[in-house]
Amino acid sequence: MTEARIARVALPGPLDELFDYLPGVMGQPEPGTRVLVPFGRSRRVGILVEYAAECGCDPSRLKPVERALDPRPLFGPTDLTLIRWAARYYRHPLGDALFTALPVRLRESGPLLASGVAGIRLTAAGAALTPAELARAPRQQALLARLLESPEGLAQRNLADELGGITSALRALRAKGLVESCRLEPGAVASADSSAVLAAPELNPEQAAALAAVSEALGGFRPFLLDGITGSGKTEVYIRAIAEVVAAGGQALVMVPEIGLTPQLRERFRTRLPGPLAVLHSALAAGERERAWHQAASGEAPVVLGTRSAVFVPLPRLALIVVDEEHDPSLKQQEGFRYSARDLAVRRAQLVGCPVVLGTATPALETLHNVTAGRYHRLALPRRAGGARPPTINLLDIRNQPLRAGLSPVLRERMHAALATGGQVLLLLNRRGYAPVLTCHSCGWVGVCPDCDARMTLHLGERRLWCHHCGRIESVPRDCPQCGGPDLRMLGRGTERLEEGLTELFPGVRIARIDRDSTRRKGELTRLLAAVHRGEVQILLGTQMLAKGHDFPGVTLAGVIDLDHALYASDFRAPERTAQLIVQVAGRAGRAERAGEVVLQTRHPEHPLLQSLLREGYGGFARAALAEREAAQLPPFTYLALLRAEAPEQEAALAFLAAARAHAEPLCSPEVELLGPVPAPLSRRAGRHRAQLLVQCAQRPALQHFLAHWTPTLRALRRIKGVRWSLDVDPQEMV
Repeated sequence: MTEARIARVALPGPLDELFDYLPGVMGQPEPGTRVLVPFGRSRRVGILVEYAAECGCDPSRLKPVERALDPRPLFGPTDLTLIRWAARYYRHPLGDALFTALPVRLRESGPLLASGVAGIRLTAAGAALTPAELARAPRQQALLARLLESPEGLAQRNLADELGGITSALRALRAKGLVESCRLEPGAVASADSSAVLAAPELNPEQAAALAAVSEALGGFRPFLLDGITGSGKTEVYIRAIAEVVAAGGQALVMVPEIGLTPQLRERFRTRLPGPLAVLHSALAAGERERAWHQAASGEAPVVLGTRSAVFVPLPRLALIVVDEEHDPSLKQQEGFRYSARDLAVRRAQLVGCPVVLGTATPALETLHNVTAGRYHRLALPRRAGGARPPTINLLDIRNQPLRAGLSPVLRERMHAALATGGQVLLLLNRRGYAPVLTCHSCGWVGVCPDCDARMTLHLGERRLWCHHCGRIESVPRDCPQCGGPDLRMLGRGTERLEEGLTELFPGVRIARIDRDSTRRKGELTRLLAAVHRGEVQILLGTQMLAKGHDFPGVTLAGVIDLDHALYASDFRAPERTAQLIVQVAGRAGRAERAGEVVLQTRHPEHPLLQSLLREGYGGFARAALAEREAAQLPPFTYLALLRAEAPEQEAALAFLAAARAHAEPLCSPEVELLGPVPAPLSRRAGRHRAQLLVQCAQRPALQHFLAHWTPTLRALRRIKGVRWSLDVDPQEMV
C-alpha cells in the first residue's frame, strides 16, 4: 500500500503556517507550482511548497487540491529554499514572500502568457508609405523609417530603447491604420540584439586582475567586493565576466538599485553581449515584465538586468550574480516584505554555488567590515580607465557670499569657463520641487501637511503643494489661509527653482533637469540621458538620481549646491550616505580625456566629514566611520531589528509596543537589548501616529533566536483598534 502524501500549500497574506491538502485527483504537481485550493467558503491561489507524510490533524478532514494552474513549477528547489530562508530571516509570512517573488498577474489564477515577444509591424498601407510623407510628424516619421527596415516587425521594447518615447507616435500610426501588433519569436529578437556586438576595449592591469579572479571562481561560491573609484571601468569587468558565463552556457543576474540605471547598462549589454536580455523593473507594463520573467525562468535569456525584486527571478543555469552600486539603500525594500536584495544576492550565490560581485566606488560600511573579517575578497580598481584623471575637489565657503539662484560667484564663473571650452556642467541639488517652504510674511503661516509632521513642498509649475511623505496634494492658496494677507513667500530652493534661475543666468544654454518629477513619463529618462550623451545639453541638474552610476563623458565640472542639511541629520547612517553621495557626484566629472573639477558649496567647510574626504578620500572616511561605529556599538558591530507601530492615536501605537516589550523581556538573553518604545522621528505620517521599539544584539544568531520566539507572540497579541505593525530586520531607515 502506498503511503499517502499531504500537499503543503502557502497562501498569500499574513499567514505564517502552511496549509495541508490532499493531492487531489489530477495527479501530484511538483513543489513550486501554483495550485487552486478551497479555503473556507472561497477558493484561493496558493503555491505548493512541499509534500509531507502526515499532518497534524485527521487526514479525513482535509480537502483536496482542486487543480494545478501551471504545466510546470514556477519555482525550482533552490528558488524555494532561498525564499523560505528569506522569509525566516526577515520574519515575514512565507506565502506573502513567495507571491512577492511572482509577477503581478501570476498572483491570480490566470494562465501563463502566450510565448513570444510583443512586436510592432507595418500594415500593407504602412509598407506602401515613404517616410517623406510624414515629414510634419518627426517621431512618426522616425518610427515608420525604422519599421520599413524590418518588414517582419520589431520588438516594441527595442523600438522604445532606440527612439525614446514612442507611445504617442505609435498611437497616431495605429489610428491611421499604418501599424499593427504582432508576436515575435524570441530567436528573432535575440539575433537582432546580438547583431551589433562591439569590440571590447583593452583592460588595464587592475581590471585584468579583477576579471581573472572572478573567472577563476566560476563554478563555486565566492563573494567579491569590486572596489573601484568612479570611472575605473567596473562595468567592463562585469561585461567580460558575463561574456564568459554566457559563452559557457550559463546565466548571469545583474542588479541595480534604481530604474534610472537600467537604460545605460541595457544599452552597453546589448552592444557587447549576444542573445536576448531580460529587463525587469517596476516601470514596465505588467505583461512586458511577466514575459521578461518567463524569458529568464525558461533559460531563454542568458542575461537578466533588474532592480531589487530580480533577486528572486528563477534562473535554471545561474552562474554569476553582479550587484552594482551595492552601497545604495534602495536595495533594501522598505514596505511589506522588507528584504535586502544585496544580502539575498550573496545568500543566493551561496545556495547555487556561484560567484557574486558587489561593485561600487563607495562600499557600504557593512561590506568593508565583511572584507576585514575575511568573508569577502576585495578587488581594487584604484585608477580611472583609459587614462582619465580623477577630478580635483574644492570646498567653497559660501558664508557672506552673494548667491544668485543658489550659486556663488566662484561657481558661476567656473560654469561659464567650462561651457566656454565645450564642457558640460552637472549640478546636484538633492531637493525636488520649487521651494521646500511656502510662508506668509505677515503672520508667519507655513504650509504644513495636515496629515504629517512635515512641511509641504511647493511645485510651482503645477501650482500645487505636495507632501513628499504621504503624497497629499493641495492647490497653492492665493492669499494666506490664516490671516488673508497676500504676501506669500517661497523659502529655500528645489530643482525646479534652480532650473528657472539657471535659465536667467545662462540664456541660450540648453538645460535638462532630471528628478522624479521630470522623468515621470515612460521613456523620458532615456530621452534626456540620450540628449546629454549626444551633447545637446550643456547644463544637467537634478537630485541624487544623477549621482548613481551614470557615465557622462562630456561633464568637466560638477557642483554640489547644498548638502549642509545632510551633515547634521539624526540618523546614524547619514554621514556614510552623505560621503557616498559627494564621492559619487564627484565621479561624474572628468571621465574622458579632459580633466574634471568638483565644487562643493558649504557653510561648514570645517566639518570633519568634509575635511576627512578631502584629505584621505572615501577610504579614510570609511576607516574613521567604522571606528566610531565600533565604539558606539552600532552596525556592523551589532545587529538591529525595528518594530514599528502606527495608529490613529499615539497612545494606541505606544500601548501596542509596550505590550510587545512586555512579551519580549522574558525571552531576552543577556546579549539582547530593548530600546523604547518611543515616538518615531517622523511621528505622524498620512494621518497616523508612529512609534518604534528597537532590538539590539551583539550576535546575529542570538538576535534570530530571539526573533523566532518573539514574532509569534506579536501575532498573538490582543488587537488594539486601528494599530498596524511591522518588523524590520537589519533596518536601513530609522525614520
